[in-house]
Order: sequence, then structure tokens, then C-alpha cells
Amino acid sequence: MLDNFFNPKSIAVIGASRTPGKVGYDILKNIIQYGYEGAVFPINPSATEVLGKKSFSSLLDVPDKIDLAVVVVPSKNVIEVIGQCGAKKIDSAIIITAGFKESGIEGAKLENELIKKSQECGVRFIGPNCLGMIDTHSKVNASFAAGMPAKGGIGFFSQSGALCLAVLDRALPDEIGFSKFISMGNKSDITDTDVMLALSEDENTKVILGYIEGVTDGRKFMEVAAQVSKKKPIIILKSGITSAGAKAASSHTGALAGREAAFDSAFKQSGVIRAHTINELFNYALAFANQPLPKGPYVAIVTNSGGPGILAADACDKSNLQLTPLHKEYVDELRTFLPPVASFYNPIDILGDSGADRYERALNTVLKDERINGVMVLLTPTAVVDVDATAMAVVNVSKSIDRPILTSFMGKQRVESGTKTLMKYGVPNYSYPEEMVSSMNAMYNYYLWINRPEKTYNNINGLKEKAAEIFDEVKKESRDRLYELEVHDILQAYGFSQPKSLFARTPEEAVAAAKGIGYPVVMKIMSPQIVHKSDMGGVKINLISKKEVENAFFDITTRVRNIMPAAHISGVMIQEMVPKGKEVIMGITKDPHFGHMIMFGLGGIYVEVLKDISFRIVPLSQEDAHEMLRETKTFPLLRGVRGEAEADIEAIEKSLLILSQMAVDFPQIIEADINPLLVRQRGEGVVAIDARFTIGGD
Repeated sequence: MLDNFFNPKSIAVIGASRTPGKVGYDILKNIIQYGYEGAVFPINPSATEVLGKKSFSSLLDVPDKIDLAVVVVPSKNVIEVIGQCGAKKIDSAIIITAGFKESGIEGAKLENELIKKSQECGVRFIGPNCLGMIDTHSKVNASFAAGMPAKGGIGFFSQSGALCLAVLDRALPDEIGFSKFISMGNKSDITDTDVMLALSEDENTKVILGYIEGVTDGRKFMEVAAQVSKKKPIIILKSGITSAGAKAASSHTGALAGREAAFDSAFKQSGVIRAHTINELFNYALAFANQPLPKGPYVAIVTNSGGPGILAADACDKSNLQLTPLHKEYVDELRTFLPPVASFYNPIDILGDSGADRYERALNTVLKDERINGVMVLLTPTAVVDVDATAMAVVNVSKSIDRPILTSFMGKQRVESGTKTLMKYGVPNYSYPEEMVSSMNAMYNYYLWINRPEKTYNNINGLKEKAAEIFDEVKKESRDRLYELEVHDILQAYGFSQPKSLFARTPEEAVAAAKGIGYPVVMKIMSPQIVHKSDMGGVKINLISKKEVENAFFDITTRVRNIMPAAHISGVMIQEMVPKGKEVIMGITKDPHFGHMIMFGLGGIYVEVLKDISFRIVPLSQEDAHEMLRETKTFPLLRGVRGEAEADIEAIEKSLLILSQMAVDFPQIIEADINPLLVRQRGEGVVAIDARFTIGGD
């Protein structure tokens, strides 16, 4: 799809300049000076020649076929140029020019006109407001970046041109190799998903890197990323995280959701590896681009210093990697050449007087143990160590195996030449042990992703028709919140167990309801204006007599009227006291980019304080529900601690899947909470104690 961007046989620069320092000059100069072998056509109505190339007044004056147009004219002239591209049958353009939606309302209008014109003319374009594009393998540098990265296997795209420049500046001195380097700008036409698909088919790209600030179509992004990530690793740095969008939310779920939760969930569900800093982006890229994946979690650490070895071991303990003792025969082999005071049991400390030979023998011995899936090598620059020779020894071992080796030659000046040797031969080096471990862990997690079975989705059938009648009635009445009895009926339609409940308008009716249900009972205020009843003193529990029910009725209604005089109180709900269990919360919220998300957390009323929660984007698979529970820090409480019985975890997972199906069935749900969902012992199920729903739209 993007072949004429990456492999054009001819390029026209519209707005080519003869003045050094101008963007039109720098782009043309980059195309020429970095070895592009195709035809180059400068377009400048005021010149007959630019940088030694014959110049034309207009695209239409060029007699030859043009594959790629690079547009550097003022924003008001861009649409005209795109029209000329259409007339010349040029289907690919890079629009460098700024002054579109990033500049305000008028710019946004101009950008909409540009999109319309390009669609009419059959022109796909990158930009506008971008740095340009580089392909190292076809020697195309159609950008105004200062430099050309080395050839390599990293394909990089970025919404920010400034970040492109920073990444390029970081890559040039270390000769970090790239396949493609694409500045996306405003992403008005060609998007991240288009680029990911193109890079997935590019034989020169081993790993895909991206920087994004947002997505226009979250669902499509997830679909494409899930497809591409099974072929090649995708590592993305996401900025612009904010919870501002959740401030107006009325439910716990809505209040806790935000762009962070949405993107985090989207990445997890589509196999995208999340980088949180530029440094992490590079760290992961170097590992994936140069080393094979570990085929298991078992790693070994070889070090010449105990302290860094302990730091690396601590980092492993916080990851999915495991330090495993070597088999006895390999420990015995290490003893034949390592000093007696060395440590043989992982981390393997070969001591500070180690030379290159000792490192090489130790690595070869460790790697004889087939259980070891990857090795991490630490070096501190002691007075006796030959850094360059040791680096070459590590390279030699790396060449002979199909398991990953990552290194952390710690320091700067003393290790610089050795780290360059490592990088030259494809052994990534990291300044600190934690960075090295994090990169190995990312590789292992990706190995798990590409080898995981296809997800299992169940179509859960509730009484959708019954629920639809309720939602329709709410819409007819122009309400956005459902009454409690309506919520009760919807949960019942989808198979949720609920406490026995009876509605009462008067103290006498409340006493009769309590007698009918059986003491003890719970009393809750009923008012469409009150979302969180406990906050208003609108809940009384463990009422065990007629007198307590009567007193509770007057206490609740009086208290709520004093706090919220405008609230309409229709009565109270009398419910059975459900036997004790673990309290959890689950809910639905709607993200503007990715659609409905499901939330799970432990803590009942304390969830917004604890914030021990997990999210997934609808629809949930069985695996998603399973992972959601185990992501929470308090999940072990559900397993049972200090003699407690295990909670019905299977019932929680099923409830999450039912809630996901409900969100699929009814897109008009904006927010929903089941809080608390009382979880009984294993095999005894769950009970939805309280719930609320907010709807909107169609």
C-alpha cells in the first residue's frame, strides 16, 4: 500500500528552495546527498536549477512519471498541489507544510478541504505538519532531519516531528540501525494503523516502534495491532495521559477510568509492548532487533561484581523472569576454573579479577545447561579487566547460540569502546542492570504473546428483549439513570443473583416487607437523584425487629431530606441480609476512542481510595476475565488467607463476561456499577447487592 513512499523510482519536491536553511532546501539536499538513485525533480517557479537539478515551474511541466511528491509550499497552496498530483497520476505525497488543524479553527477547515481533495484525486498522503520520511534501504531521505540513520531493522513512526529529531539524534552516534523513519504529523490520511500494516510486510523491518499522542479509531487500532503483533513486536510510547475526561463521571467505574486505562487495556489486548520513556523505547528496540527471543523464563546472570548482580536479581524477582540454579554438572565444571570464593549458583559471580577468557568460559559453561533460556552479562570496569577483549568474548559466544544475551557494561568512559563493539555485533548493552532485565522481560512477555492460544469468546445469552424494553422506556421518559427496580430487572434478565427485595413507601409497608423477607434485613433509600446511598446515610443494615425497621425508615428519610431537600424520595427498598463474603466491584464505562470497557476491583466502597483495579475493552474473552482478577494486588485475598475459604473466583469471571455481553448488547450504556458484588465461597456463587446504570445516545 505504501510502496511508492518507501521505494519511489522518482521524487518531486514541490517548494524546493535554493536558500540554505529553508525546509525546501534541506529536504532536496537530503534526497540528493544520501544516495537516492532515482530521478529527482525540484519544483520552483522562480528557478531553472536547484542544487544541480533541473527545476520546473509546476508538477504539470514535468514530462516524466513521478511516484512520490514532497510538498513544502505554504498551506494555502497545498490543495492546489494535491490537485496537480491527481492530474499527474501521483498517488503518494508527503505534506511537510504546517498551518492546518494544529493552528486553530481556520487551519482545521483547511485540513478538511485537503482530505476531501486528496480523496477526489486518489492521493494518499503522510502529514501534514510533519518532518518527512526516511527509508535507509532504498536510500530515500525525504525529510529535513539533520542526518541519515544507519541501515537496520527498526521501523519507527511518530506523531511528533520533534521527537523524531530527538530519536534520530540519539541513534546517530551509536549507529543504531533503522529500516524506516516516518513522521506522521497530523495523521489526516495515512494513520498509525496504515504504517503498522506496511511495516509488518516490510522484510527489512524486524521491530516496529511508535510514538503516539492519540488514535482516531481505537477499535481499528486494536484490530490491526493484534494482527501485526503476532508477526513482529510493536513497541509504543504513548503520551498525553490524563484522567480529566473522568472528572464528571458519576459511577465508581467512570471516575476511575481515563485515557491511561483505555490505552493500557488496548495495548494488553492487542499485544503492544508499552514503553514509558524514550530510553525504554530504545532499550526494548535494541533487544528485539538484535537478539532471539527467550523461549522460557529461566535466565542466568554472569557478573564480576556482587552488588550489580544482586540489583539484577532483585529486578528479575519483580519481573516474570526466574533465576534458576545450574544443573550440578555445570556447577562442577565452573568449579574447575573459577576461584573457590566465586559464587556458582546464579547470579554467578566470577569475581573482579576476571579477564575475557574467564568470562567466555563461564558463559559457554552456563549455556551448556539447556534449561537456561537467556543470559545477562554484567561488567564493572575494575583495574584489571580488559573491557574490549571481554566485549569481543561475549560477541563470540552470542554468535554461537540461538538464545539471547544482553549485557550491562556499567560506567561510561572506561567501557565506551567495549560497548561500541557489543553494539556493532548486535549485542545490546545497557547502562544499568535494571534496564537490561526489563528488556529481557519484555522479550519473554512477547514470546508468551505470540505463542498464546487464540482467545475464547462466549456468546452469553440473557433475556435481551426484557432488558431492551426497560432501556426503551427510560429513553422515552428522557431519563439517563435507571430506577433501582429497573436495574434489578435487568440484572435478573442476565442471570445475576440478587438479594430478596421488596419496595416500601411507608413505615407500615417497610415492616410488612421485612416480615415477608425475614429478619435481619437491609433498608436503602430510593431516590433517582441519589447515586451513592451510603454517602448520604441512606443505608441501614442488620435490622432485626419491627421497632428497628420503623426507626430506620424515619431516620433515613429525614437525613436524606435534610442533606438533599430537592431529592424526590419514592420510598425504601427492604432486602435480605446476605451472608458475609468478599466485596468486589465491577462495572462498565465508555471510552470515546475504544468504546466500552469493563472494570474489576476489590474493595467495595473503598475502591476509589485503593484504586486496585483492572480494565479491559469489550468484548472480553475468557482469558481477559482471568487476567483481570490476577492483575489486582489484592487478588490473593480471594484465594483465601490465614485459613479463610477460597472465594468463588470462577463466578466472578463469569460475571465479568456477562457484563461484557450486556455492554455489547446495549451500546447506549454509558456507565454502570455493580457495587458491591458479594462473593461467596467457592462453588456458592456471587450476589449483586447494589447496582446503578446510566444511559445516553441511541
